[in-house]
Amino acid sequence: MRSEEFRKCGYEAVDWIANYMEQLEADAVRPVLSQVQPGEIYAAIPSSPPEQSESFDAMMRDLDTLIMPGITHWRSPSFFGYFPSNVSGPAILGELLAAGIGAQGMLWATSPACTEVEMRMMDWLVEACGLPSHFLSRGPGGGVIQGSASEAAVCALVAAREAAQVASDHLCGYISKQTHSSIEKAWKVLGLPVENLRKIETCGDGSFDCEALESAIQTDQANGLRPCFAVGTIGTTSQTAIDPIRALGEICRKCQLWLHVDGAYGGSAMVCPELRWMIDGLELANSYCFNPHKWLLVNFDCDCFFVSDRRPLNAAMSILPEYLRNAATESGKVIDYRDWQIPLGRRFRALKLWMTIRYYGTEGLRKFIRHKIELGQTLASLVDESLQFVRVAGRTRVPDLALVCFYHRDGDAKTKEILERCNASGEMMLSHTVLKMASGEKRYVIRMHTASALTEAEHITAAWRKICRCAE
Repeated sequence: MRSEEFRKCGYEAVDWIANYMEQLEADAVRPVLSQVQPGEIYAAIPSSPPEQSESFDAMMRDLDTLIMPGITHWRSPSFFGYFPSNVSGPAILGELLAAGIGAQGMLWATSPACTEVEMRMMDWLVEACGLPSHFLSRGPGGGVIQGSASEAAVCALVAAREAAQVASDHLCGYISKQTHSSIEKAWKVLGLPVENLRKIETCGDGSFDCEALESAIQTDQANGLRPCFAVGTIGTTSQTAIDPIRALGEICRKCQLWLHVDGAYGGSAMVCPELRWMIDGLELANSYCFNPHKWLLVNFDCDCFFVSDRRPLNAAMSILPEYLRNAATESGKVIDYRDWQIPLGRRFRALKLWMTIRYYGTEGLRKFIRHKIELGQTLASLVDESLQFVRVAGRTRVPDLALVCFYHRDGDAKTKEILERCNASGEMMLSHTVLKMASGEKRYVIRMHTASALTEAEHITAAWRKICRCAE
């Protein structure tokens, strides 16, 4: 494709995206949750690739008629399930520009701007979110963009294992029963004994039970094992529970464990100073991550992973074949991000972060987060006023992270029926989880977040009316 053809097709593609954005803004895209059947899209695509070139117009027609029916509209203002995968205009344009530049940033030498823009963006976020200074690039640690919090979990665990310097079959890890499944997956990927990963009970608000953690560590030490890794969470997936990071950090320091803090969803909210009580004690953590692609208007994939000391991570990840040797690396004056991640190659992901932060400014990002939290509080009030539903509250009575969990008073079967009817209607997307109540009883609950970029009060009201109708 030559430049003139690219320009023509590119205009058409941008127009298509802009039209899609307009439909989303009008809440006119239905169904929100794709209603296709398994195998339907696969069967509609020819079984063999085309022998001859096909026109871009034909591809765009197939995008509308073939692909879009199989898309769940995560950007819809009526998408309330899982966590949001927010996108913004400047982030899309940053992704487009990075793709057009096509740089490979595995080493500083292969494209210095890829590395140095990323270093500066990580430093910007340390300042914007009030993170510990040892996460700055000029300090002993630093930050790097990973694809997801799952990749960050593997990197944190690799570094923890490196720091422990003990045979893998003696290592123990500790997570709560609300810790994200990616940690357990990382443990398995590294070939660590599954039976040595302890799942600790949670308190009534869903947070890590630190007394139970300390007891488990003492038991393992008495049995000749080496506790090496624990995970705290800022906003668990099930109910945005907040783990007591300071208490976890003090236990980990005393017992010489690597503490990784997963702020995949909640971490973006730290741009708001009034919410930083959630990361009290983060200076005690060895690593930390959060996903701007969830709640900071940057499109997937963009996970920001920080370490307090880069040496264990680099020691575990660094392999330098002859064909990668270069003067800049050997000078020791540059960061080579290939030593901070699993793959060698890396895209210029920092560009979309750079454009998003510059476009909105930190004040604009704070305003966005605060508004979504206010919408969550509006939804919480609707649930609380209802005679049919019960809201599950966390550490604070109000939903600090724009997620509301609730169930129908008639029990799990009724709650599940309501969720299924709402999703089948095409008017919204809800998700569920199972939570342990303070009484010890487990409940099937609806999870409904208000954090999508386009969601406003009218969408919350309309969705709540639909939920109530489906409960009749």
